[in-house]
Amino acid sequence: MYAVHPGALPSDVWGGITDALPGGTGFAVLDLAGVPEYFEAALSGGRGDLTVASLVGQLLIELRADRAAQPAAGRTTFAGWSFGGVLMQSMTEALEPAELPDRLVLLDSIAPTDAYQQADDSLEAPMLLRWFTMYLGAKRNRTISLDPDDTAGLDLDTGLVRILDAAVGCGALAEGTPLPGLRKLYDTYVDGLLRNNRLTATHHPVPSSVPLALIKAEDSLIPGDDALGWQELAPRGLDLCRPTPGDHYTMLIRPDAAAAIAGVIEPSR
Repeated sequence: MYAVHPGALPSDVWGGITDALPGGTGFAVLDLAGVPEYFEAALSGGRGDLTVASLVGQLLIELRADRAAQPAAGRTTFAGWSFGGVLMQSMTEALEPAELPDRLVLLDSIAPTDAYQQADDSLEAPMLLRWFTMYLGAKRNRTISLDPDDTAGLDLDTGLVRILDAAVGCGALAEGTPLPGLRKLYDTYVDGLLRNNRLTATHHPVPSSVPLALIKAEDSLIPGDDALGWQELAPRGLDLCRPTPGDHYTMLIRPDAAAAIAGVIEPSR
């Protein structure tokens, strides 16, 4: 079992999933934290020489090195969470036929197709504030209860005030946390999104040569979209799995979600 982890949360969040897999299942995380250029690109919002193809080239080196060091494997499954799904799908298509996995499992990942490309200025504040609230709650191991109506139609600073109040109220942030500090964390978070958005804007995916499965979170990045665009890239089939408990970020943390994901990604399945 191999997974691509794109950051945002530490890679050890996969621990619950690995613990839920049957004993003897090998699991390796290809962590983009090991690619300095990827995180440096967030400082410029993705402007620079970094591409999906260059990232995939580095991931391929790590994948092949790990496989060469392991005993001959049986069935293999690939997985990718969030932007990691885009990279894993592209990496799969760069493999030789004998290297292909049985299938690729996408965890709340949005397909890099034209219909899902958005200009930077179309990433509206209410959507970004909702995503940031989920991210902040996962980072602080707290549930920040914020109804979408609490941020709808608000300017960014007013929306951040609502988030700050809710985060302090649930213990995710300390009393007295300054708004500028939260704004800095928000800006850093959005810079990462812009980097990924710009990387996918120049990426032209090819259809998958292996079956795909998509596991969404109950509180997904795009709640009302069942397939997140992957049907366009799935000539070998797309299995739409039951959504896991939690949101885009806590789906990797919650024990009930980890158990559900493990039941899908198990290579012997």
